[in-house]
Amino acid sequence: MSQISYKDAGVDIDAGNSFVENIKPLVKSTQIPGVIGGIGSFAGAFELPRGFKEPVMLAATDGVGTKLKLAIDSGIHNTVGIDLVAMCVNDLICNFGTPSFFLDYYATAKLDVKTATSVVAGIAEGCKQSECALIGGETAEMPGMYSKDDYDLAGFAVGVAEKSEMDRVSLVKAGDKLIALPSSGLHSNGFSLARKVLFEKMNMKFNDDFNGKPLIETLLEPTRIYVKTFKELKDKIVALAHITGGGIVENLPRVLPENLRAEIKKDAIRVLPIFELISKHVEENEMYRAFNMGIGMILVVKAEDADAVLSKTDGYLIGEIKEGKREAILI
Repeated sequence: MSQISYKDAGVDIDAGNSFVENIKPLVKSTQIPGVIGGIGSFAGAFELPRGFKEPVMLAATDGVGTKLKLAIDSGIHNTVGIDLVAMCVNDLICNFGTPSFFLDYYATAKLDVKTATSVVAGIAEGCKQSECALIGGETAEMPGMYSKDDYDLAGFAVGVAEKSEMDRVSLVKAGDKLIALPSSGLHSNGFSLARKVLFEKMNMKFNDDFNGKPLIETLLEPTRIYVKTFKELKDKIVALAHITGGGIVENLPRVLPENLRAEIKKDAIRVLPIFELISKHVEENEMYRAFNMGIGMILVVKAEDADAVLSKTDGYLIGEIKEGKREAILI
């Protein structure tokens, strides 16, 4: 009677081993002080940073959403790893956590070593931009769960914050200014709507010219990482809001106390061309709920610190905090 191997069932252990060898130098390139050991153990280890009076560990997890579909269909895999890291670490800094290390989960039907290595190269690049270490991950080959070329990603970022610095909401006061840090594009939200508009409604193609380059390049532009900006300006930031799914109107209120509202001058927002294109077929209110509209992070700063913050970033003023019901309104 013939015997069936794991490879016959669709799982190639040798390919997995080859993949691990490929990514070892990528992982090593992200190492920072605090990393203990290397890739290949059962768990990654990181020494708790010193200098904190009451250190609190923070964790954030996220994925890349249907932006992955564009990466898979276009064969461009080296940027979504940056997105994966960005979506996690940009959340961490909103709680005043400094990212320490990152782990990833890569699931696919059949492991393509070249594709997976390209994805992890992006993850490593995202970690370097975030000044955190890639200390581990998991690769799952599941032929019964995914179609042949599909893969999915999940990321996990862990950082440390000073306990006394975590409550930002109580520090927000009327008169504080709102500074927008530009996004690099859609980041990693709203792609189901964007794909429907661009490719179904408008019948556009990946290689169609958009602002002097193929449309797919604009769509796959990696999510901007704001960690270094946070570190540099930490002492002058009252609070931060990462503008992701739900847009400005749903994310900014998360850093507001019950008695204050954020008033944003809509005309001040520097809307990116890609959103102007999509808005031809989407109502304005829906645009502001689904997309970041060109703003990736909003900083709340004291009025007296606004000029100093503006001088050290590419940010710009979009509004201020006022007395009223807890909400973010566009005026």
